[in-house]
Amino acid sequence: MEKVDLKINPKKIIIPVIIIAVIALLAFNAFTVVDAGHTGVVVTLGKVNEGTLQEGMHFKIPFIQEVVKIDNRIQKIEVNTEAFSKDLQSVKTVLAINYRVDTAKSDSIYKNIGANYEDVLVTPAVNEVLKAITATYTAEESVTNRQLISDGLVSGLNEKLNDIGLYVTDVNIIDFDFSEAFISAIEEKQVAQQKLLKAKTDKQTAITNAEAEAEAAKIKAEGEAEANKTLSKSLTSEVIENKKIEKWNGKLPQVSSNGGTIIDIGSTTEDK
Repeated sequence: MEKVDLKINPKKIIIPVIIIAVIALLAFNAFTVVDAGHTGVVVTLGKVNEGTLQEGMHFKIPFIQEVVKIDNRIQKIEVNTEAFSKDLQSVKTVLAINYRVDTAKSDSIYKNIGANYEDVLVTPAVNEVLKAITATYTAEESVTNRQLISDGLVSGLNEKLNDIGLYVTDVNIIDFDFSEAFISAIEEKQVAQQKLLKAKTDKQTAITNAEAEAEAAKIKAEGEAEANKTLSKSLTSEVIENKKIEKWNGKLPQVSSNGGTIIDIGSTTEDK
């Protein structure tokens, strides 16, 4: 009876496994997925290809091509910077900048600037434009014109960055910080203005009260004059005589002569 050789040749197993692994690896590296809100920049052996890959799955040459993902959604950067106002006050500013990368220019931005375009372009542009705008306002005007400064920053930044492919959508001024001396001066000015306003208010109140009292006195005097006028018209000679009779107590007046003798005007010779 012949013996059966049960030994398995390792080469018959290892080689197919290696081939399958290589194929799987090549297949895995032959495709890339560009996420929503991104574009893919294709780099072939270190050279940036023209054009970009849009959202979805794409084929690439394994181990030869690389796809760099560029985020084209609105991104936020916070910038802390310092500038000088028109009246040479130091103004420390915290800004929140919203910007996005143009999908059509993702490849040129990566080629000419690289992936760190935020540090290379956006932040320096913010500092430059803010310094130019802040210099046109006094420190106090900067506080009261925040919206104008924000609008000016949006306009100035887009003027510098749009040609490159970066678009600023919004700028928010989170904080303005001034020196302690300037803040104290502003507080003293506000207190002085409040005192002046109170003094003006008190003066106006006094004037109003005086005018009201004068008007009341005038009305009262006019009323009394009108009453006297009406009364004088109604006092005829008969009314006056009647008033005299109503007030007479029934006694005639007595007259003192030079000798001291009191003469009763009401007595007659017949009484004597």
